Amino acid sequence: MSETAAKLHPVLNLMLLVLVLLSAFTVVHSSHTCRLLYASLQGLEQTHWFLQEDHGRLLLEHSAWASHHRVQLEAVNQLGMAQPVALDVRLVRQ
Repeated sequence: MSETAAKLHPVLNLMLLVLVLLSAFTVVHSSHTCRLLYASLQGLEQTHWFLQEDHGRLLLEHSAWASHHRVQLEAVNQLGMAQPVALDVRLVRQ
């Protein structure tokens, strides 16, 4: 080995060691970030399913409250409305 190559050999080894360590820390950081993002994703998916179930329950409740029978009961009980008799019905023509 020449004298210049012998002087560069330890410096090159040190540079390669630094690069390997830097690469290892980058892999560790990347893995940690991936785990954090995956945990966040699982939490968001759980919230999504909860909201989907809640939406389904609300749709069922809405359909129950908006049923024809329920509206008719509320009109009679709360508003005092009644079906008109045939004599009270007037037909208007233009």
